[in-house]
Amino acid sequence: MFSIAGRPSSSREFCDGVSRRDFLRIGTLAAMGTGGGWGLPEILKAESLSGKKSPKSVIMIYLVGGPPHQDMFDLKPDAPKEVAGPWRPIATNVPGFEICEAFPQLAKQADKLTVIRSLVGNQADHDAIQVFNGHDPKKPKPQGGWPQFGSMVSKVLGPALPESPPYVSLCYTCTHGPYNEPGPGFLGMSHSPFKPLGETRKDMVLNGVTLDRLSDRKSLLKGFDLLRREIDQSSMMNGLDTFTEQAMGLLTSSRLAEALDLSQEDPRVVARYGTGDPSIMMDGNGAPRVPQSLLVARRLIEAGVRVVTLNYSKWDWHGGTNTEGRANNSIFVREQEDFPVFDQCVSALVEDLHNRGLADDCAVVIWGEFGRTPKISPIVGRDHWPQVNCALLAGGGLPPWSDHRFDRSSGG
Repeated sequence: MFSIAGRPSSSREFCDGVSRRDFLRIGTLAAMGTGGGWGLPEILKAESLSGKKSPKSVIMIYLVGGPPHQDMFDLKPDAPKEVAGPWRPIATNVPGFEICEAFPQLAKQADKLTVIRSLVGNQADHDAIQVFNGHDPKKPKPQGGWPQFGSMVSKVLGPALPESPPYVSLCYTCTHGPYNEPGPGFLGMSHSPFKPLGETRKDMVLNGVTLDRLSDRKSLLKGFDLLRREIDQSSMMNGLDTFTEQAMGLLTSSRLAEALDLSQEDPRVVARYGTGDPSIMMDGNGAPRVPQSLLVARRLIEAGVRVVTLNYSKWDWHGGTNTEGRANNSIFVREQEDFPVFDQCVSALVEDLHNRGLADDCAVVIWGEFGRTPKISPIVGRDHWPQVNCALLAGGGLPPWSDHRFDRSSGG
């Protein structure tokens, strides 16, 4: 699992005696909190003690292919040009903290962000498993595989509301297999994410069938199931039970369908996030650049979903000629295209969560499977760099940025 690299005991400490780079497990979407983690045990504890009706929730945004954090949140302007690149840092609303000049809107909200620039423990190959369950895909795993975080939440907590699934995936299917979600692992089909993209949306309305007729069909289905249960040897029926109940809940309540319908959102809010074309898979085999997915994620959280995952664009920028034959496909050309859109939609999400009173209960985690090389390659790209990685965190009741400042002099 990912961890934050430790430092010797001589490094500066907080008032509670914990070193600023003290060891922190980051696997399975644990995020930084005052006592160490924001993982599943902390979610359970916080939800039981909060006394609030709104459940604790997570939005995980997977930047497919591995983003270059040294061009985003950890610029080295005084380094040689083959390391520094052309971007320059700008000041944020946190004194002493600078980020890339392409992120002016995030700079205004830096006090609501936490940037971790010292994640270690990655492996060098593309594999979404690293961000969905925190395990090295090359190491031994149990029969069925490790479950992803949302599936664990589904198993342990279940739905927050009967008509909303605990876990929704807004991830688009990439043609490069390792970019896709690994699945529920040994927890089984019943804890797979609900996937409302594509044709599935058309099945979320009754299409003229009354609730009485739907109830009759459910009774008939149970009658047929008696025979199938007697011959079922694979426990598949357990998964089908979950999917059937989930489908009934979706059809008899408009909550989830309305959350997915952006035509019901204030047009000014939609414009604030921005929109993209979901049919264009970036660089051929990545995810599409769809900023409105972040808005849909916020709406799903409000509808009672506990975990929402989404994949966003493609960040595997090695340079050279791209799949469309464009000669100038340098990392910096791609960053000029992606950075402003990323700045707009992520700042909109953070702003939205705070304006709507969701920031204390919803944690946002943004990361990729590894970092990029400090040195720019001869074809003007940055290659895979598992030695250190970065994560951008927001919400979840995390303490202010000032509690999580890290020395720039170390950590890649």
